[in-house]
Amino acid sequence: MLAGMTFAIGGTLPVDRLGFGAMQITGPGIWGPPRDHDEAIRVLRRAVELGVTFIDTADSYGPGVSEELIREALHPYPENLVIATKAGLVRTGPDQWHPLGHPAYLRQQAELSLRRLGLERIDLFQLHRIDPAVPLADQLGALTELQKDGKIGHIGLSQVSVAELRQARAHADIATVQNLYNLANRRAETVLDYCEAEGLGFIPWFPIATGELARPGGPLDALASAAGITPVQFALAWLLRRSPVMLPIPGTSSVAHLEENLGARAVELTDEQFSAALELS
Repeated sequence: MLAGMTFAIGGTLPVDRLGFGAMQITGPGIWGPPRDHDEAIRVLRRAVELGVTFIDTADSYGPGVSEELIREALHPYPENLVIATKAGLVRTGPDQWHPLGHPAYLRQQAELSLRRLGLERIDLFQLHRIDPAVPLADQLGALTELQKDGKIGHIGLSQVSVAELRQARAHADIATVQNLYNLANRRAETVLDYCEAEGLGFIPWFPIATGELARPGGPLDALASAAGITPVQFALAWLLRRSPVMLPIPGTSSVAHLEENLGARAVELTDEQFSAALELS
């Protein structure tokens, strides 16, 4: 593993910076069980075998399915494994997501996640979306109460602006931010810069744009071929180099793709390769 490949979430939870996102182990539209249950279990177990120490999921993946699969595959958990989950999005069908940040609902979902995951405490619990219909102080108040009760460890946010992040930090100690970010979509650059300056973990979702960025013949193909790696590995290595607080969580339902993704940990891009990739975006 390359130097600088670990990060301590909230200053207390050291993780390998290249983690695993457990959204794609559910069914089509992130709804229902996976097409291949046994392969989903193999993916989770292989991830841990290969050194993954950070798994990101959510109550809404399935809903509930991803958390249940994680418990089935990995419980009792290795001591160094950090499992993060989220609440705040309600599902009404495949590919349908609706913010719901009522404090009682967030507390209920945390309790359900604890039960599904088989945990007494969730290391990192994230507000999946800020609900504009509920005061942010009330949403974060529910999470800080869970924190005081020992039900969750650190608090994270998802898909926020710098202004929203600053506002949130007035109400709670925020450890991580999870925003859309990849080499082709860097609109969250200011949020990433803020997180780096403040020592907050930045978890980019859609880190390889679900394959579009790294497809054969795509924008990274020539650069990756010249480096002797795959486009997927190039995209992930670029993220890891971009910032020491970057925690990519590529997801997959395939062991082969998982192994390819994790191969990015051994890649060290040159200054020229890093800069050349920027010119493509």
